[in-house]
Amino acid sequence: MSGVPQGSVLGPVLYNIFINDLDEGLEGTIIKFADDTKLGGIANTPEDRSRIQNDLNRLERWAETNKMKFNRDKCKILHFGRKNEMQRYRMGDGAWLNSSTCEKDLGVLVDNKLNMKLQCDVAAKKANGIMACINRGIASRSREVMLPLYSALARIPLAF
Repeated sequence: MSGVPQGSVLGPVLYNIFINDLDEGLEGTIIKFADDTKLGGIANTPEDRSRIQNDLNRLERWAETNKMKFNRDKCKILHFGRKNEMQRYRMGDGAWLNSSTCEKDLGVLVDNKLNMKLQCDVAAKKANGIMACINRGIASRSREVMLPLYSALARIPLAF
């Protein structure tokens, strides 16, 4: 029954100190950003795949030792490469982790082919929706009116 208050100035610093040893003993690549953790590695051989499973087991043991839990519903496997054997993995002794062909990472859609088409489609749909609202709500179609509205409402959100 302890923790860091949400929204506090020290919260992110204290959390980073707490998870600082998360990657000790791992053989794969681990990326930590705020409360997101990504484990990656090459899985060409059975030994490589076993190494990734061992890393997942280590992460689960770390979570148990530190009285934390990984949200298994948010844990996904994203396979890259044409000749990928689509290995299945577990988190600890739990159920199989789900595979995915596309995931949102820090606001950007990443698919298993590293293709930006889906990200561009979502951005275009969002911009078109904003433009439709502008067109319905503004009678004037002059450049002096439309350009600032578009710049303020449609262009800025696409950057995020």
